[in-house]
Amino acid sequence: MIQLDFKKTGGLIPAIAQDAASGEVLMLAYINEESWQKTLETGEVHYWSRSRQELWHKGGTSGHVQKVKDIYVDCDDDTVLFKVEQIGGAACHTGMRSCFYRRVRDGGLVSEGEPVFDPKKVYGE
Repeated sequence: MIQLDFKKTGGLIPAIAQDAASGEVLMLAYINEESWQKTLETGEVHYWSRSRQELWHKGGTSGHVQKVKDIYVDCDDDTVLFKVEQIGGAACHTGMRSCFYRRVRDGGLVSEGEPVFDPKKVYGE
């Protein structure tokens, strides 16, 4: 059994999602023991929502699920890297492919790329 060190970090550890084919970093979220187990059981990534304080099946509402292709664990057992197939083309709740779509330029943030979907249509207002 894989033993991640959830105790060291107060029950939540960072989880990075990376596109398995392109290597693009899609997002960073957090997992707890429950979401870790659910991810291993289903083959789709589950996170812990810090804002809602609940288990979060990525894509459960939007249909933009993350299918696990590989999982890497860091040397301290307190961070995971999910290499995923991003279904539907977008990982970000804003409709962008990656949560990292804003670049720092001249002291500000500049958005790059176009949304894959309209979040108002998917999540409502």
